[in-house]
Amino acid sequence: MIERRVLRDITVGLATAAIVAAAFLAAPPATSQAARPARTPDGKPNLNGIWQALNTANYDLRSHGARAALAFRPGPVVPVPAAAVIAFGAVGAVPGGVGVVEGDDIPYLPEAAAKQKKNQEGWLDSDPEIKCYLPGVPRANYLPFPFQILQSEKAIFFSYEYAGAVRNIFLKDPGPAPVDSWMGQSVGKWEGDTLVVTVTGLNDQTWFDRAGNHHSDQLKVTERYSPQGPDHLWYEATIEDAKTFSRPWKIRMPLYRHINPDARLNQFKCVEFVEELMYGKFRKTPVQ
Repeated sequence: MIERRVLRDITVGLATAAIVAAAFLAAPPATSQAARPARTPDGKPNLNGIWQALNTANYDLRSHGARAALAFRPGPVVPVPAAAVIAFGAVGAVPGGVGVVEGDDIPYLPEAAAKQKKNQEGWLDSDPEIKCYLPGVPRANYLPFPFQILQSEKAIFFSYEYAGAVRNIFLKDPGPAPVDSWMGQSVGKWEGDTLVVTVTGLNDQTWFDRAGNHHSDQLKVTERYSPQGPDHLWYEATIEDAKTFSRPWKIRMPLYRHINPDARLNQFKCVEFVEELMYGKFRKTPVQ
């Protein structure tokens, strides 16, 4: 009887948490007249600092439960973690998350939905993050690594710890990007206290997360960085790609400024970390 009551209480608690999380995702970000951001000499919100997302969006943008691994293989009764990750145990497991997609739905076209499923099944061989390719936008902002914004009256620059990625935010539109690239071309403007950045010229090689969510080279991302206080931003990104999705869709999440006095970006230039993975098989005597 006691065990049954405890199980019931746990079930009710989990259901309540799910309802609260869903309400949070559906509600607009809270604002407060007292929570005013610091400002630069020209009166704009001061975004200088090191920022980081605290969520599980890099695993999967959509709501997802905890599971043993991202990659599985058939087991004697049920699927088990793939051989390449089974030794990681709990370290290779996936934490659950409430998702950051508005409405918790990514409106794939039929062929694109099939490709997402194929990407997810082949995650170990296909995710660009595993091979240390540049993360693209918006994924760079919610990888489990911080990034730094450097802002002046005439320039805004984003520097990411992961793979040494960078973005120069043009404050005057230079016209179409001369060539598609991993991080694209970013053009920014201020709408009141919100920094709006339009990103185009992105190639089709990046993913949105480890779940295989993807896009084409027609991707356009419109980002909004809205201060909600001195040390946190509300980040929104509208995704448009007519070759992949039936309509535009949106993600949103808070970003937090590191307030410790010794905050800094460390180096994580991971290209050399994956040399054995990518090229070890070409050794005269490969390492087993």
